[in-house]
Amino acid sequence: MAYATINPATGETVKEFETASDQEVRDTVARSAEEYKSWRNVPVAERAAMMHRMAELYRERQDELAALITLEMGKPAQQAAGEVQIAAAIYDYYADNAEEFMKGRTLNPSTGGEARVVLDSTGVLLGIMPWNFPYYQVARFAAPNVMLGNTVILKHAGNVPQSALVQEQLFHEAGFPEDVYINVFASNDQVAEIIIPDPAVQGVSLTGSERAGASVAATAGKNLKKVVLELGGSDPFIVLDDSNVERTVKQAVSGRMSNSGQACTNSKRFIVLEDAYDTFVENFAQAVQGITPGDPTDEKTFVGPVSTVGARDEIMEQVQDAVAKGATVLAGGGKPDKPGAWIEPTLLADVTPEMRAYAEEIFGPVAVVYKVKDVDEAVELANSSPFGLGGSVFGADEAAALEVAQRVDSGMVFVNAVTDTAPDLPFGGVKRSGVGRELGPFGIEEFANKKLIHTPKKK
Repeated sequence: MAYATINPATGETVKEFETASDQEVRDTVARSAEEYKSWRNVPVAERAAMMHRMAELYRERQDELAALITLEMGKPAQQAAGEVQIAAAIYDYYADNAEEFMKGRTLNPSTGGEARVVLDSTGVLLGIMPWNFPYYQVARFAAPNVMLGNTVILKHAGNVPQSALVQEQLFHEAGFPEDVYINVFASNDQVAEIIIPDPAVQGVSLTGSERAGASVAATAGKNLKKVVLELGGSDPFIVLDDSNVERTVKQAVSGRMSNSGQACTNSKRFIVLEDAYDTFVENFAQAVQGITPGDPTDEKTFVGPVSTVGARDEIMEQVQDAVAKGATVLAGGGKPDKPGAWIEPTLLADVTPEMRAYAEEIFGPVAVVYKVKDVDEAVELANSSPFGLGGSVFGADEAAALEVAQRVDSGMVFVNAVTDTAPDLPFGGVKRSGVGRELGPFGIEEFANKKLIHTPKKK
């Protein structure tokens, strides 16, 4: 089945869902387009009241919602509850700020008169969302666009169908008209052949793989549709010194292993100046070795299973390829002998360009550490990746760390902290990490009509 809940901790198939028929997909687009005609005219204050209610529902049903994503994609319980909270915060943020953002800005035309650029809605939007943050990813796409007056069709990942359905239900419970937000269990072919080409659809937002992004961008481009793409990363974690190794290692473990290593913004390449290398690596390896993957429903579990057995096998192939070509395993490197999608938290050293682990994104609890002689080599290695999503720079001299951060080719760089997210911080990358920005004031602009309203100077 294309849409099914399969518990990654046990391998058990819990529930399956049918893919929509072609006619059901066409009807979905038609319903969304018809709803847009009226939704665009609903006062922003009314939309905001519904959006605030949406946030309240997330908080009221936190335990239920968190348990659902733990079941479907294995997110440890405490982290699952945190995802519910950040989603609620995003809905509140746009409810609070959309009206001000939509006012745009006043211009001073050289020809005189009055001119203003305002943000206006554009129509039906398609969101194609991944499994690794089933609520957060949807919120950062849907919240600003629904507040703007657009209507949304949501195609979620095949392994989180119940999480997809509950979000549609929450929109309805919050008071939004039924067709403002529609979940559709569509196939990739239906997306490419029916949804994107439809004249009513004005844009597509996708968070996913490079391959999926390239395919969607090609189809959207052929049909002259705007895209926002977030396609993953291989974030550098640059260590300039060993002045506070305990704190730095704690951040390294959190940055790499949170969500069982399945976040686009996980720290993935640890680039350490040679004077700090031995101390950092010794402590980092010990910390990684001390992590035991556990039952994701247990509040004390930090690392659970990865999303699927297929994902586990892909990660193991990347690790085994590196080891076969000379990489050193400093911690982990194997998989427990039990059902489900389990893998040991792993630390690799001596990784070289001919290994898959050097250039590919490893989407699981595997870290790669590199030794460099100086800051210039650290920056060169950091920027050698085809990705450019996030990054971190750690050092006792904050001014020096800031200077390094400015040299890193990335959409987001954090100083003495790992890449994180907040409703008011723009999120997005460069290079093969995608195009466009989500969250903050920029997130509501991507699919807006930046409409010029000009009253020329009277003659």
